[in-house]
Amino acid sequence: MRIKVIIHKEAEGYWAEVPAIPGCATQGDTFEELLQNIYEAVEGCLLVDVDLLELD
Repeated sequence: MRIKVIIHKEAEGYWAEVPAIPGCATQGDTFEELLQNIYEAVEGCLLVDVDLLELD
């Protein structure tokens, strides 16, 4: 599966967001750390059981 990730460079490191998954974002001090974190963030966001969510 291919997912678009937008990566932002900041003075303190990097952060990334996944437009197709609202709220799915992460950060890292280095680009390598960011890549590892974004894989974990996407996996975590996709594993959420939407049937258990309570919506207001």
